[in-house]
Amino acid sequence: MPARLKVLSPDQLATAEAAGDTRALVKHYLAVLEVRAPGRSVEVRVPPFAAVQVVPGVRHTRGTPPAVVETDGETWLALATGRTTWAEALDSGRIAASGERTDLSPYLPL
Repeated sequence: MPARLKVLSPDQLATAEAAGDTRALVKHYLAVLEVRAPGRSVEVRVPPFAAVQVVPGVRHTRGTPPAVVETDGETWLALATGRTTWAEALDSGRIAASGERTDLSPYLPL
């Protein structure tokens, strides 16, 4: 796991939630996704906070990845916590997903 991402302890998670620390929460849930969907075939981007490569398959090493999911922090947190579904976010245009294996619904909510 990249040093910039880490799974927060329950106390750290509660503190971040209470403070509304979007940055810490986004990075926490990306780190959880990385643990639950190990691999490097899909790049999940939540600008400006972080990006992570996940999901088993062909590893991406250089240039633009062939499979990319991009969303904003609020939508990522809603997906990760079950406040919205993958289908709802995709249908409303809050997620941009291109390439193979970009359906993250089997891994959500976290």
